[in-house]
Amino acid sequence: MAGHLHPSLFEEFSRTEAPPSAEDAVGAESGFAGLPWRVAHYPQFRYMGSKHRLLPWIHGVLSGLKFETAADPFVGSGCVAYLLKAMGKQVTASDFLNFPAVLASATIANDEHTLDAGTIRRLTAPNGGGSGFIESTFSGIFFHQNDLRFLDRVTQNIRKLERPEQRDLAKAAVIRSCLKKQPRGVFTVSGDLTRYDDGRRDLQLSLEQHFLEQVEIFNRVVFSNGRRNSAFRADVFAEREERPDLVYLDPPYVPRSDDNCYMKRYHFLEGLSCDWEGVRILEKTKVKKIEKPYTPFSYRKHAAGAFDRLFQRYRRSLIVLSYSSNGYPDLDRLVEFLGRYKGEITVHERPHRYHFGTHAAVERAETREYLIVGQ
Repeated sequence: MAGHLHPSLFEEFSRTEAPPSAEDAVGAESGFAGLPWRVAHYPQFRYMGSKHRLLPWIHGVLSGLKFETAADPFVGSGCVAYLLKAMGKQVTASDFLNFPAVLASATIANDEHTLDAGTIRRLTAPNGGGSGFIESTFSGIFFHQNDLRFLDRVTQNIRKLERPEQRDLAKAAVIRSCLKKQPRGVFTVSGDLTRYDDGRRDLQLSLEQHFLEQVEIFNRVVFSNGRRNSAFRADVFAEREERPDLVYLDPPYVPRSDDNCYMKRYHFLEGLSCDWEGVRILEKTKVKKIEKPYTPFSYRKHAAGAFDRLFQRYRRSLIVLSYSSNGYPDLDRLVEFLGRYKGEITVHERPHRYHFGTHAAVERAETREYLIVGQ
């Protein structure tokens, strides 16, 4: 089948660790020396609002708190939940979108299952055709035909894996492969993307080559911390009542410019994660968006009330809120809300420059990043 790796190339990628890209090189030289050593292996995602670069600072704050169980109901890229797992805590991770829940299932809940060479061969092998849904739906939008055919092939083969942990791990590898292959790491632009081709290695590799690299990367992050960790998809206000010792909150706050719609930027990954089942594609949109689910954190008129409800929900737990100075509501109002439920509030802050955005002004934005702790 077109796009299938030559056996010798497969052996090369499956036998050795591929040279990391700049965003994969997250070892001690990048300031991660003080973290639990496993955290340095967690892959960095080009993901809006990711706290990956802030992990050493977050770890410093969390290390000063006493807790054994933790919840991360806005798990996103999963890096903070993985930090909590590496700290030996029992972690419950969730998100209102499906693909972050898949990432968390692969790396937080999964404590032993990896993809061996035989399984990888089965995942990348020709499968006698299929629906060709991805190729026919997204032709000319994001990836070349061979890459789209590979996605059809590998996603069909993933469904045949017996263990859900392995399915999630393989999906995680596919998700990060697509992020790395997409020039801006978002799925809001389409068509001829050669204007973004700056010669970087990620844009030269096929999606199949990316996938083989990502399988190795995700295999390395699987471990057991001796706790029963869990991950699932759920809206924070629809979850069952729980009382973790600590809850880490990183909701999508309303920015003062642009918007915070994760579905707009990552709809393709959301569809991949669930095989476009149970979602509605907006056929008239240029990039075949998925209808976005409602969250009150996306609207100025609803966000303040949502934060208040959030603090009330977790009033019996230590609350650690991640926030930024360019968000709405502002810091003073959030402290006021949290003070309704917590007697002691500490605000940790540091400068932070965002490296991601949908336009130049956002990419250059320098803000104050906050960790607001309520005890």
